[in-house]
Amino acid sequence: MFFIGGLPALLSLFIRARVKESEAWHEHRVDWHTYRTGIWQHWPRFLYLVLMMTMMTFMSHGTQDMYPTFLQHERQYSASDTATLTMITNVGAILGGLAFGWYSDRAGRRRAMITSSLFGILVVPLWVMAPGTALIAVGGFLIQFFVQGCWGVIPAHINELAPPRYRGFFPGFAYQLGAALTAGIPALEAILGEHFSYGAAMAGVALTVMLGVAIVTFFGPEAHRVSFRKVDGPAAAGNPASYR
Repeated sequence: MFFIGGLPALLSLFIRARVKESEAWHEHRVDWHTYRTGIWQHWPRFLYLVLMMTMMTFMSHGTQDMYPTFLQHERQYSASDTATLTMITNVGAILGGLAFGWYSDRAGRRRAMITSSLFGILVVPLWVMAPGTALIAVGGFLIQFFVQGCWGVIPAHINELAPPRYRGFFPGFAYQLGAALTAGIPALEAILGEHFSYGAAMAGVALTVMLGVAIVTFFGPEAHRVSFRKVDGPAAAGNPASYR
């Protein structure tokens, strides 16, 4: 599974050889020194992106990583049934990302993220306390529909929030710092699960971080529909730039 999972990475060779860079990339291309300077110049926005991605990664991994363990050790499902239920949650994740990504294009990024995180809070009890298999499947589907629905907004949102000159660097660096800060979430849930239960640990983490995502997003900025271009036409050397 590890080596088969790596095969899609070979597509990067085709992308590198055949896919052209966008005009926006040519307009904003800078060096590493400029990137470092850019972080200091825009540190409030950078710290906000790191905070937002920390909360988002907490929400994602907090509802996914220990879920199979919860199903097997607390609900006593077999490995086969656990795999089936996990796949159902993944279907919910795909559909949620599509639905809320579409919704964010029309209603705005912040509204879509706040809506999905608050609805996620409502289905947490069904997700971990449902009495039967059918309801467990529904709860798992819905929790990931809303969690990954929130994530379906992130690619556009963090790129729109990045300063135009640093859009190739800012979002990815903030994203990975947020992921690094949440690397211990499975261990945290496992420790809490030993003292309480896996269900209680997962529910407590999910409720906390979903509320955190809603609050951080509510008080944060939005740049919906911002242009990624300096000028309306193709990039031209020496053309004076004015962002719009």
